[in-house]
Amino acid sequence: MSSFQYIIIGGGISGLYAAYLLEQRGITDYLLIEANDLLGGRLKSMPINEKEAFDLGATWFWPNEQIQLSNIIHDFGLTTFNQYQMGEMLIERSQSRPPQRLQLHSSLSKRVKGGMKTLIDKVVSKLDQTHILLSHQVIELVQEGEHTKVYVKCPDHEIKVFSTQQILVAIPPRLAVSTIQFTPDLPATFKENWLNTTTWMAPHAKYIAVYDHPFWRDQKLSGSAHSSVGPLAEVHDASSAEGSAALFGFIGLPAHARKTIKDAELAQHCRHQLVRLFGSQAATPKSEFIKDWAKDSLIATEDDQSPAMGHPYPPIKSPEKSIWQNKIIGISSEFSPSYSGYLAGAIEAVTLGIQTLFLKT
Repeated sequence: MSSFQYIIIGGGISGLYAAYLLEQRGITDYLLIEANDLLGGRLKSMPINEKEAFDLGATWFWPNEQIQLSNIIHDFGLTTFNQYQMGEMLIERSQSRPPQRLQLHSSLSKRVKGGMKTLIDKVVSKLDQTHILLSHQVIELVQEGEHTKVYVKCPDHEIKVFSTQQILVAIPPRLAVSTIQFTPDLPATFKENWLNTTTWMAPHAKYIAVYDHPFWRDQKLSGSAHSSVGPLAEVHDASSAEGSAALFGFIGLPAHARKTIKDAELAQHCRHQLVRLFGSQAATPKSEFIKDWAKDSLIATEDDQSPAMGHPYPPIKSPEKSIWQNKIIGISSEFSPSYSGYLAGAIEAVTLGIQTLFLKT
């Protein structure tokens, strides 16, 4: 049985940034375990060529507010560009009436050139990748004195067991307590707290249509739209810094309704709506993508099938007055006190979690 000082559960930005901070402290006695065969978690970018990719997960950041994240993106040498917001936005209230044009009240949001996956790639490039285990899923944690046994399901369904002094939980808290068995069990109130913390983006789905030209800009439109008709509830310009034009939208249909519709049919309805909003040129995108996060079992649970009313309130990051106290520390975005659910929240939650880790030692 292999032993590590630290085991990180989850290979999204939270888990990877935690590994980066450990290595910056000279600590290499860790293992990062990711259930998927790819790193990134809720940062997912769909490439269309060697330079361009469109974000199907987290997309924007706000540099004037999210200063820590902005500094990290800058320090890692990533190129950013402003989200396009010039022109008017559209409000669609009925299929029988043309959408209303309104002046867009914009805020300074930025995107990363090449998609948010470039942030993942940059962090990974700075890690000793022999400490990363893909396609392995943590299924049980057993506390035994000063150590925790970590039971992991392998791709061939065999079980591996590791030992560690410290667990960093870099997956959403609801997912953690829904998919991992804790022995002894977590305190009831703590477990309920994690179960009641919504996983940001888990109930949602995104649609992207890629075009040769941003024809909506010729109409002095920003590409932004809000609709009470659907299926897209919200639309934005998703054009890349390299020049490929695109629109993306959040699909307003609830997860249970999306399960009854094939992606090809749903994409057709989305195209029809874009034609209503922006004209006939929207009818023939050169490529389309749909990512339904509610269907991703490594992100969403059954409790995540209903849309959250807002960003989650940060839960307790470690169970107090318990054998598990400070043995497990939550560091996913949901644990951020300032930006819960946002990309910036992941960075903040990891930073605070690592601080907690070393304050207790």
